[in-house]
Amino acid sequence: MTSFSRSTIRRLKKLPQIPSVWEGDRRLLSSSSRGEDSDSRGECILWVDAQQGIVRGMDVVNPEAGPEAIVRTLMRAIETPQSPAKPARPQKIVVQDREIQFYLRGVLQDIDIVIDRVPELPLIDELFRGFSEVIDNQIPDLPPEYANLLLNKAFAIWKLAPWEFLEEQQILSIEINKWDIGTLYASVMGMLGMEYGILLYRSEESLKYFRATVLKEYFSQEYLEEAFLKQDCLFLTFERASQTDEEEDIFADLADFPLSEINPTFGNIHPLEGVRSILYEEEAQVTLVALEALYRFIRDQRTNLSNGLFPSLSNRYRISLLPCLKSAKSISVTVATQTQLALELEEMSNNEQDDDREMILPGVPGLRPLRDDLIPPDSFLSLGVISWEMLESLQYKSKYYQVGEVLQAGDGLPVILIQTSRPKAKNIIECIEKYGGLQAICFNPGADPFDGTHYDLGLLQTQNQELFLFGEFEDDDPAHVEARQKWNQRCQNTKGYCGLIIARGLTGASRGNPQLRDMMALFEARYLSPKELGVGTLELIPQL
Repeated sequence: MTSFSRSTIRRLKKLPQIPSVWEGDRRLLSSSSRGEDSDSRGECILWVDAQQGIVRGMDVVNPEAGPEAIVRTLMRAIETPQSPAKPARPQKIVVQDREIQFYLRGVLQDIDIVIDRVPELPLIDELFRGFSEVIDNQIPDLPPEYANLLLNKAFAIWKLAPWEFLEEQQILSIEINKWDIGTLYASVMGMLGMEYGILLYRSEESLKYFRATVLKEYFSQEYLEEAFLKQDCLFLTFERASQTDEEEDIFADLADFPLSEINPTFGNIHPLEGVRSILYEEEAQVTLVALEALYRFIRDQRTNLSNGLFPSLSNRYRISLLPCLKSAKSISVTVATQTQLALELEEMSNNEQDDDREMILPGVPGLRPLRDDLIPPDSFLSLGVISWEMLESLQYKSKYYQVGEVLQAGDGLPVILIQTSRPKAKNIIECIEKYGGLQAICFNPGADPFDGTHYDLGLLQTQNQELFLFGEFEDDDPAHVEARQKWNQRCQNTKGYCGLIIARGLTGASRGNPQLRDMMALFEARYLSPKELGVGTLELIPQL
């Protein structure tokens, strides 16, 4: 049996001992009326001062927790009790369980506290009766008659995986005209590889306001939270059912886990109600009908929606109401693509990324004009290195891998990392593939003739000789100068080979530090010096 150290015993004995009797117990937090599996619920440990009628300490623990747990809670009840109690030792402790009594007698034998067993604990019994009433009266997350229907439909949508081909701004309207709902506007989340789900906006205005605010206040967490709470929508989101830090697979996002580990959550967001993960009856009806219609539409139109286009499409469906209650009622629901709205939202995003400068490339035989339309302006960019071990992992984990004749020498492969959103990362990869793959990575001198600034320009050369600008670095920036020196040395070690990594996760927790699971492509290529490229100094001028 574990015992207190001598220093702990001395510390406890210095506390005043009050003439009180404390009740202590641990009991399952469950409700007999709900019939829930006891293994799925926690146990509550309570220590109360029976004479003063106050709770001194309380914890909820796993039912598998050993007898040490009740002592840990007792220690807090003695030394750091809940207000208004003050630190103190009781003269006597009473418990109902004989095993707890024997355990406490052994642990507390040197602290001068009497441990007795009694048949009833009146104050604790009353508290647990109150807990039970709270659980019995708790509103379920989903109305019972809709719960299985909603969960089954959620799993059907998960298997359908609409986020593989629909972007968030590609909105689908769902015309219901019932329960005070006219048309819902569905936005599919998941292509970014961060959050998966369906947002069902109650108005087009709410959808536009949210996207406009997010774009405008992109880097402010305060404004992001405020914009989030001003949404007016129903939602279905997916998360991993349960995991620990040890179980987390750093190579996979949620889409890589089996269906058994996926947990759907339903809820509502409203400017005046906030966020709640509960659906009431009418909300459950609306959500079920909307998801059923959405599922049918995406299933029927998958081919037309998966080709990279977003054409005008419309289908009408008759959706049965409450099949679980054998109701014969049904309603007609129309689902349609909102192509004009999608264009407006895309334009809204593009307006935040406009660039008012272009690079002019002198006429060089065999080379086409320099382009700056490959890398999105808001991308995260860095020069670095990946270890040879990580390079080997990328061969198996990345979505696309272009192999070169790399010599493994030095501390790793020098790489350019470009991190952006998942859709934009896919566009970069597809564009490079379209032009035959990546041939070379270059750094070349550039200048702004109007202010005299000199640049070190990062360039990508594809196999068809297209040149794309990926970065502009002031040539007197100490951080860049140091990074370039390391880059040059590593390229010498690898006999002129380097790589380009395209990663997702620009707005997630891995922003600026993508993990292997975020790296969608690695292109191995040659490194060209300015002399080998042979284009001379490039000039940066305003667009007319």
